[in-house]
Amino acid sequence: MKLLKLITNTKASLITLCLGGISLGMTEFMMMGVLPDVARSLKISIPEAGNLITVYALGVIIGAPVMVGILGKYPPKKVLMALMLIVALGNILFSIAPTYELLIVARLLVGLPHGAFFGIGAVVAARLADPGSEAKSVSVMFAGLTIANIFGVPLGTFIGHNLDWRISFMVISAIAIITVLSIKRWLPALPSQSDVKFSDSLKVFKKAELWIIIAISAIGTGGLFAWISYIAPLMTEVAHFSGNMITPIMIIAGLGMAVGNFIGGRLADKFSPLKTTAFLLLAMVFTLVLVAELSQFKAMALLLTFITGALAFAVIAPMQMLMIGAAKGAEMLASSAMQASANTGNALGAFLGGIPIAAGYGYTSPEYVGSLMALSGFALCIWLSFRFAGKAKMQTAQASV
Repeated sequence: MKLLKLITNTKASLITLCLGGISLGMTEFMMMGVLPDVARSLKISIPEAGNLITVYALGVIIGAPVMVGILGKYPPKKVLMALMLIVALGNILFSIAPTYELLIVARLLVGLPHGAFFGIGAVVAARLADPGSEAKSVSVMFAGLTIANIFGVPLGTFIGHNLDWRISFMVISAIAIITVLSIKRWLPALPSQSDVKFSDSLKVFKKAELWIIIAISAIGTGGLFAWISYIAPLMTEVAHFSGNMITPIMIIAGLGMAVGNFIGGRLADKFSPLKTTAFLLLAMVFTLVLVAELSQFKAMALLLTFITGALAFAVIAPMQMLMIGAAKGAEMLASSAMQASANTGNALGAFLGGIPIAAGYGYTSPEYVGSLMALSGFALCIWLSFRFAGKAKMQTAQASV
């Protein structure tokens, strides 16, 4: 009943952004579920198939600034529709590509709109929000990622295992097309926020605060990926669950992400994005240590999977609002840059988390790496708070002169 009430009380315009999040979430995470099927059908190795994950992240990093630079001057509604059409086209190409090389090209293409959609969508969601509910509205869009992980990815993985993985990506294309139609029908025709040239927008990155926020995203949230990248061996080798339990465990993580996503938006509206981000990253530090120490107990492993997923996604909306607030005049570009930094965190967390495993320290060792990364993010939040406080005092002193 609470879920039904939440859905009915949410603006239809925000639901359209949520649909886009579902499409992009399935596009990003589905590959992990059907990786063995793709490798088998193409007669390539698992590491070669894994390059299809890496190239998607590369597309996100490239596409975030480039897409905003090309399309940012146009009305957001038309831009979001165009980005979703690219998602639909890219997944169609991926589903019919006959060779590994063409699959690589298709994955790069479909990664390009990811950062721009979430970056522009976050700004649009904030503009559509009632006063004081900006972060909550942004969290509705990012709820699409959690819904994708709870329902879409398991369903697509099931289809890929039992029918054909190409059908799974055709399903994503259908969702992307539905998103285009819903945006056309329900999203208000908001004007472009400014006529600032892209070259002028780039000047916002002269602010040291923006680079600190980007570092918080890339390093601090890298703790999530140090954990989730190796969750399967953690659960099978340490908690001693059977391989068949991995899908239900991922659903538990997805449920935690859904709960955390909405809690994070509400906390940011109540306590400020920076305070919320700092608190959640500090909580992540202690939680990842508990994961490492207690995952041999099955009940605790499941409970901590839910909690870690919740903390990981609770921090998304606050960080997005933090970036938007710090980048006046270039909100869409800066917001998109956050998506690029998050994918940098993806690669960084997975890479650093794998180092102690390769050194023989076991499958709990990535949690300590992730904890240190989250702690680094917390330290950056403290540094940022002092910079903001210092600027506020300087402005007050200047005003009194």
